[in-house]
Amino acid sequence: MPRTRSIAWSQLKLGVIGLVALVLLAVTILAVGGASGFFWERYPLKMQFRDVQGLKSGAVVRVAGKDVGSVAAVDFAGRVIEVTFEVGHEVRPLITDRSVGSVGALSLLGESMLSISAAPDGTPLPDWGYVRTTEVKALSDLTGSMSEGLETATRILADIHAGKGTIGKLMTDDAVYRELQTFIESATDVTNNLNRGRGTMGRLMNDPAAYDAMKGSLDNLRLMTERINSGQGALGRFLNDEAMGKSMASTMTNIEAATGRLNRGEGTMGKLLTDQELYNRISQMTARMDELITGLNQGQGTAGMLLRDRALYENMNATIAEMRQLFADIRKDPKKYLRVSVSIF
Repeated sequence: MPRTRSIAWSQLKLGVIGLVALVLLAVTILAVGGASGFFWERYPLKMQFRDVQGLKSGAVVRVAGKDVGSVAAVDFAGRVIEVTFEVGHEVRPLITDRSVGSVGALSLLGESMLSISAAPDGTPLPDWGYVRTTEVKALSDLTGSMSEGLETATRILADIHAGKGTIGKLMTDDAVYRELQTFIESATDVTNNLNRGRGTMGRLMNDPAAYDAMKGSLDNLRLMTERINSGQGALGRFLNDEAMGKSMASTMTNIEAATGRLNRGEGTMGKLLTDQELYNRISQMTARMDELITGLNQGQGTAGMLLRDRALYENMNATIAEMRQLFADIRKDPKKYLRVSVSIF
């Protein structure tokens, strides 16, 4: 009997040691293989997508490109798919209400993962909270887009090979090639002339005197601008003198007031611009003046004959000359022409 009891105790100690070893092995495996530590160091969160692109339980969860957890479950929740995942408590300040999650590709083989943007300026999410999501194009969609792009590039290359378009003509049309070659040669000649100092631009680039002259002009322009900015000269005072500015503003106000009076028909000019009756009278008077001038030019009337009849003009000049001579004789000898007789009855 004592021997049996001893064997049982030995077996019990062996079982306890084995159990402890298994627990230590499990803990070691979790510590080495787990992405976010032990279960008590993680907390759960959720996301919802219309398409998870083959995301499975155990997939990697990354925050700002760093592995911080793993996917726990992928289940339907009505019309959407709800993804439950666990991350370490150390990233709780980074996963906030401003973070955005998406399904990405872990490698070119198409293995899916969860990617979350870090947003430390937001409010941290509680346990089982929902992270905002955004839909990302699947790898198949990107492959389709790349295929369409390759097809388009192939068509463009075929058109170029067939001589279509500017590039196609440039590559296949000898005339276009010769024109381009001529243009390049002309550009080369222009560049050589510039380097040799020929022409205006060449002299400007190679002649120090031309450069100095242009520099002097620019310096003068700079000095003039500085004088204007400092209020010197008429233009400077005009731009910087507040009194002149106020005077200009007052003048513009007066012009605006005068224009308003003209538009309202006030004053002589205003009535002339707006009064139709006055306009008609002036128009009639102008027509009469035209008729009078036409009559004078045609020799009608006394004034017209005086303007057009040479004989009448000479007779009038002769008469005026005789009257001047008569007045001169009267001044010389008044008694000869003025006789006064007095008779007494």
